[in-house]
Amino acid sequence: MQKSYFAKGLKPRWVVVDVNGLTLGRAATQIAHMLRGKHRPTYTKGTDCGDFVIVLNADKVRLTGKKWTDKLYHFHSNFPGGIRTFTAEEYRAHKPTELIRLAVKRMLPPGALGRKQLKKMKVYASAQHPHAAQQPEPVQLASA
Repeated sequence: MQKSYFAKGLKPRWVVVDVNGLTLGRAATQIAHMLRGKHRPTYTKGTDCGDFVIVLNADKVRLTGKKWTDKLYHFHSNFPGGIRTFTAEEYRAHKPTELIRLAVKRMLPPGALGRKQLKKMKVYASAQHPHAAQQPEPVQLASA
């Protein structure tokens, strides 16, 4: 009989990702991959074994085609007539970090584990971040 492996006691790394000029969806899939820990050989499905990810230059992310004007984000206040709709361009002008946060959030599993993994992502609109004490390692994402 084979024994199952469950990752425990893993120390998460801190990594810095610069998304300047990268496509939103392609960058978000790689960030979600690191948050879940799937890049490690010790990946365990129901355990949080991912890394902390610092995302820089979130306001310089790219969208292909006419998505800046055609892609819509819908939010509802749960009151009658409380739906609000923004294009991607309006949403970036209003909250530049939310485009990446929402894209990554929707790629993580629903439930408590996904919420815990999402909290390990820090998104900043500029190239400055306050996490120098954690000594994050720079990681280059694949651009294509």
